[in-house]
Amino acid sequence: MRKLLLIFLFCGLPSYAQPVTPNFTTGTMSSTTNTITSISESIVSTDYFGNSYEYSVTGTGISTNGGVAPNTTDVSATVNGQQYTYTGLDLSTGNKPVFTLTNPTSGAAFQYSESYRGPGGVSNITSITRQIESESVVTSTSVFSQ
Repeated sequence: MRKLLLIFLFCGLPSYAQPVTPNFTTGTMSSTTNTITSISESIVSTDYFGNSYEYSVTGTGISTNGGVAPNTTDVSATVNGQQYTYTGLDLSTGNKPVFTLTNPTSGAAFQYSESYRGPGGVSNITSITRQIESESVVTSTSVFSQ
C-alpha cells in the first residue's frame, strides 16, 4: 500500500487551465493629492548715514602741546532694541589737545577753528514680515475598459 501511495505521489495527474474572464467591463480609478505650503519670511533692512567722524583744526599763530586729534572711542546707540556701535572721538578734557597762542605777548593776529562731526547713526529701519501660503490640488483619473 505504501508503494502505491509513493507511485501516486510521484506520478502527476494532468491539470487543465481555464481562461480567466474579468467580471467587469469598465472602471475608473481616481487619485487626489493635496499639498499645503506655508512660508514665514522676515526681512530687516537698516540704512546708515555718516558712519565715521570728521575732525579738523585750522589756524595761524597757534601751536599744540602734542597731537592734533583726540583718541578714538566707541560710540553706542540703541534703536528699536538693536545695539549699534560707531567710532567717534573722545572729547573729554584730558584727551583733547590743548592749543595755545604761539606768541601771546606780541599782540599779533591769530586765527583758530575747530570742527567735529560725530558718527552718524541709523537713518531708517525697514522691517517686512510676510506669510505666504499656497495650496495645490492634483486630481488624476484613469478610465479603463475591457
